[in-house]
Amino acid sequence: MKKTGTPVTVIGLGLMGQALAGAFLRAGHPTTVWNRTTSKADRLVAEGARLAPTVGDALKAGSPAIICVTDYQAVRELLGGSDVELDGTMLINLTSGASAQAREAARWAEQRGARYLDGAVMAVPPAIGTAEAVILHSGPRADFEAHRSTLGALGTVTYLGADHGLASLYDVAGLAMMWSVLNAWLQGTALLRTAGVDAETYAPFAQRIAAGVADWLPGYAQQIDSGSFPAEVSALETDARAMAHLIEESEAVGVDAELPRLIKAIADRSIAAGHGGEQYPVLIEEFSRPRGD
Repeated sequence: MKKTGTPVTVIGLGLMGQALAGAFLRAGHPTTVWNRTTSKADRLVAEGARLAPTVGDALKAGSPAIICVTDYQAVRELLGGSDVELDGTMLINLTSGASAQAREAARWAEQRGARYLDGAVMAVPPAIGTAEAVILHSGPRADFEAHRSTLGALGTVTYLGADHGLASLYDVAGLAMMWSVLNAWLQGTALLRTAGVDAETYAPFAQRIAAGVADWLPGYAQQIDSGSFPAEVSALETDARAMAHLIEESEAVGVDAELPRLIKAIADRSIAAGHGGEQYPVLIEEFSRPRGD
C-alpha cells in the first residue's frame, strides 16, 4: 500500500494497540511501532510497519505518537527513561484510567516539553478503523485540530474540551451505562427463565424497553440541569411501589433480589428527604453525594 499520510507511532501492541496500528497502515500512514514483546509486531511489520528498537527511537520516527498500554504507571515508566526525549513530541494517550491520572499525566508530559492529548477508545478492537469506533479526546483544541484528520483513521473522533480528564470521565460514564443496562437485562432474563422463557425470546422486548428509556434522557437531562423535577410522568413514590413489586417477584421465584433492593434503597433515601412527589431524575442528588453523607 502506498503510504502518503502523516507518519505516526504506536507504542503498545496489545489487542487494541495492534488494531490502532493496523488502522493507520490501512489508511496509508507510515507507521512505526514499539512493544516490549517484539513478536507482537510481526503481523504489523509484514503489513508494512516499521518496528523501532527502543521507545526513544519510536518517538523520533513519527508525530503524533499514540500510546496504549496497561495503565498510566506503565506510561510513566516507558516514557520516563533517560534515553527518551519528549521535548517537542505530540503524545496522544489512549490508555484507560481515571480522570485525575489523565490530568497528572498531562502535567508530567508538558513539564518535559511534550504536547499532550488524553483519550478513550469506546470500541472493541475489531471495530477500530470503522465509523462505529468512537474515540474521545480531551486537551488543547489546537492540538486536536492539528491531528484530527490523522486520528480519523481510527474511527469517529470526538473532541470533548480542554480539561484533559474529560475523556476518562466520559469513558467511565459510558461503562456505568453499559453495565447498568446489561445487569438490568440479566435480572429480567433470570426472572423470565423461571417461567420457561429463554433469553433469545426476551431480548427483542428488552431492546424496545431500553430504547424507550433512552428517549427519556434529553427531557430528564433538562430537569437535572434546571434543578426542577416536576412529576410529569410518574412520581418517585409511585416508582418505589413498583420497585417493591420487583423485589417481591424476584424473591418469590428464587431470583437474586440484590439489584432491585439497591435501586429501591436509593429511592427510599430520596423519598425520606422529601422528594417522593418529584420525578425519577431527582435521584441525581443521591448519586451526587458520597454514601453516608
